[in-house]
Amino acid sequence: MARKKIREYTNLKEMVTAQPWLGNTKLVVKPDMLFGKRGKNNLVLLNANVEQADQFIKERMNKEVDISGKKGPVTHFIVEPFVPHTVEYYLSIVAKRDGNTISFSNVGGMEIEECWDHVKTLDIPYGEPIDAANLHELVDSNTSGREFIIQFIRNVYKIFEELSFHFIEMNPFTLDQDGKPFPLDMRGEVDECASFKCGSKWVVDGEPIQFPQPFGRALFPEETFVNDIDEKTGASLKLTILNPNGRIWPVIAGGGASVIYADTVADLGYGHELGSYGEYSGDPNEEDTHKYASTMLSLATRNPDGRPRALLIGGGIANFTDVAATFKGIIRAIKEYHEDILKANLHIFVRRGGPNYQSGLQHMREIGHKLHIPIKVFGPEINMTNIVSMAIQTIKV
Repeated sequence: MARKKIREYTNLKEMVTAQPWLGNTKLVVKPDMLFGKRGKNNLVLLNANVEQADQFIKERMNKEVDISGKKGPVTHFIVEPFVPHTVEYYLSIVAKRDGNTISFSNVGGMEIEECWDHVKTLDIPYGEPIDAANLHELVDSNTSGREFIIQFIRNVYKIFEELSFHFIEMNPFTLDQDGKPFPLDMRGEVDECASFKCGSKWVVDGEPIQFPQPFGRALFPEETFVNDIDEKTGASLKLTILNPNGRIWPVIAGGGASVIYADTVADLGYGHELGSYGEYSGDPNEEDTHKYASTMLSLATRNPDGRPRALLIGGGIANFTDVAATFKGIIRAIKEYHEDILKANLHIFVRRGGPNYQSGLQHMREIGHKLHIPIKVFGPEINMTNIVSMAIQTIKV
């Protein structure tokens, strides 16, 4: 289907020569961004000519909107042919703990929330093939195009599983001139953790899919800085700032360990104090580790208020990362932020294992003693998340 993406620098009317359908087809205009309720926020234009579409976009481009309490500018639009229709249906599939839930309604469109009593749901346990499910339970016998719709739901579900979607919503879809389902609007979420399995299939316009920032969430400068380092190294360096005013800051080696540490902080009731989520892994060199640690110390020591804070330098037992080498980069950063660490009342907790870990831990002890910085250092003799409990006890004082 013909479709054009519109950005701030795009001149829609100038595209008509290269894309004649823009000038001889009625059009639909809507934001191409990560939020819903576009119609209710006057962000959808239907059955328009190219002049009307161009004016509609210009009036709304880069204007801030409030979507369910999240504010941000509208920066991306999409223009596509308008499909005349008389019926609108609703379909969604959501991945849950024990299986996927399919929801269908023969009343779709902007008012779906107000008409939720028309929605029927069917749970499909994980491992159960969709071909064995009785989808006739979802679609009333008097629904126009019932068999086509049932087959459509079955096919969408198979794509949902094949591409590791977490969520798909079509609101609405309609029936074309042949009576077959035709999506008018759709949004979806894939599970990024499944990239190893089906990432090669996540392709849009011939290019690998790019994961955008959530609506209303601009990157912090520190996140951009770490992203730039990550793109230039064979190692992995990640940073997402959760709470710039948080008092618990993790510097964790390994993606799995970073999840465990963050979950432990939340499980102990201090998720609101977690400043960031991230990791360094893949045996980063000393210089990249130094840049990463410096970024974290800059965040953790900002705007001191007298209350104690905690920096968690942790990880599991490394397989091939040289612990002593990466700790050299972290120790360099600690030396540079010595005064800031003291002013911020920042307590440092270290737990690590792996190649040359004894040497790395000893250097940590020595720098803490030399600079009179409160550093507690542990090896694999204690559980990985014990330092989380220690840190929480410290900031509770």
